[in-house]
Amino acid sequence: MQDAPFTSRAMGSGSTGTPSSMVSSADVNGTEVYSPTGDHLGQIDHLMIDKTSGQIAYAVMTFGGFLGIGAGEHPVPWKKLSYDTNLGGFVTDITEEQLTGAPARSDNWFDDREYQQRSYDYYGVVPYWR
Repeated sequence: MQDAPFTSRAMGSGSTGTPSSMVSSADVNGTEVYSPTGDHLGQIDHLMIDKTSGQIAYAVMTFGGFLGIGAGEHPVPWKKLSYDTNLGGFVTDITEEQLTGAPARSDNWFDDREYQQRSYDYYGVVPYWR
């Protein structure tokens, strides 16, 4: 786990000293995820990127458990996350109950368009492929 997920390398710095809009995927992994009220929900384990379009489809989030034991892992549509500089992490309106009640994944969920459609519908987000 990283102490400062978005380092100066990741945020970049233009000639004006303002942060870049780009971030390395290596720096997203391990970033904490919070509810709108600031409650810790979990952290980003890794991203799933559509090879054809180049769009980030999902952030696979770990949640629950203790010290990594018994933690769940669930893909969350990237559009459901926004970065909060004050928290130093992502904020989502997805509840822990929604995470645990999300559509069941098949072994090849990342290539299963039916699962992806159910997932995006469940979270009320327009799919990235549209």
